[in-house]
Amino acid sequence: MPKRIGTMIIWLAGFALLAVLIYQIPYVNSVVSWRVEKFTIYARNMINPPGPVPTALPVTPRALTPTLLQIATPVVNKTPSVTPTATHPPLPVQASIPSPAFEQQTPNNCGPATLSMALHIYGWDGDQADIASVIKPVLQDRNVNPEELRYYVRTQAGWLNLEYRVGGNVELLKRLLAANYPVIVESVTSLDPNDALGPNDDLWAAHYLLITGYDDSAQTFTVQDSYHGKDLTLSYSQLEAEWRPFNNLYIVIYFPEFEEEMKSLLASNWDPDLNRQNALTASQTDSTENPSDAFAWFNLGSNLVYFDRYEEAALAYDKARALGLPLRMFRYQFGPFLAYFHSGRNDDLLVLTDYARGVTEMSEEAWLWHGYGLYRNGDYDGARKAWQKADKINPNFYEGQAKNALQLVP
Repeated sequence: MPKRIGTMIIWLAGFALLAVLIYQIPYVNSVVSWRVEKFTIYARNMINPPGPVPTALPVTPRALTPTLLQIATPVVNKTPSVTPTATHPPLPVQASIPSPAFEQQTPNNCGPATLSMALHIYGWDGDQADIASVIKPVLQDRNVNPEELRYYVRTQAGWLNLEYRVGGNVELLKRLLAANYPVIVESVTSLDPNDALGPNDDLWAAHYLLITGYDDSAQTFTVQDSYHGKDLTLSYSQLEAEWRPFNNLYIVIYFPEFEEEMKSLLASNWDPDLNRQNALTASQTDSTENPSDAFAWFNLGSNLVYFDRYEEAALAYDKARALGLPLRMFRYQFGPFLAYFHSGRNDDLLVLTDYARGVTEMSEEAWLWHGYGLYRNGDYDGARKAWQKADKINPNFYEGQAKNALQLVP
């Protein structure tokens, strides 16, 4: 009997060692760790669900009043680099760019996967793993910002340029496609219920799409969707609805020698300041005409943040929060953190970043701004831990923002 027990122990130890070795295989590690994390999050949220986005705390009246949200857009004292053209040549009824090799995204990897497909159109040789290793080194990091996509192209594929703008529309997308420029947009997608954070999850999430064609007769775009499939069709109206929560953000890639053509295609929107001024004007109109639309107010706040009009932006975000926002909103957009910090509303900053961390624990942006809120409150040890967490999630984050913040504490 003792001999049999000894043999069993040896076999069990062997199986355990084999399991450890198999777990070291990158694919196995990613699949298993991802499933374990999803189960852990779901179980936690069954006990303590995140609840709705918290509304703003009472604001002490100051010289600023909500009526200031309706004042005229700022004048940008800058000569536009391109004179806006009154008209463009008529567009063809349809246009199509040859679809790149399709890449099914790995978990939380729509940004790198979509950028990879776009870069392949320009002759780039790589895949989503190459991109993720630079801008999203931790699997559980659930968001990649447009700035990070641009950072990758400029540092790792410098023979190309990437620019992003806001306030896009269907006509502009068609104009770019007709000129053989694919476009990446950030829009809404509905998650698979298996990816739910908990039983009350709204399954609302941001998603990058690569648009490679359009057809006016069918009123549809052709999109490469790393989550749902290749060469899908999406109606103009559906894209407009799903694009809007992200300020109609669009991304273009081009060879530097064709920059003048890109300037002509974008016209006044080529200049980043004028683009934002256009978007601010549109969002002011939108919030006036649709006062019960949370996304209209959120976009207004984001465009005001661009011009450092933080107190007005904070009031716009207050309105969006009161109307109701998806629980993952602060996984993808961080204008409210800047607005509340710079307008001196530190309690709102801490409440919102705490909520964001509860929904998305692996968010370097939420940890960074939570750290700033703690630092302002004099909690230097808490700030240090928050910034260390941000740096651990993404050590390349915005060229070392978390590392720079850590210099503030001994």
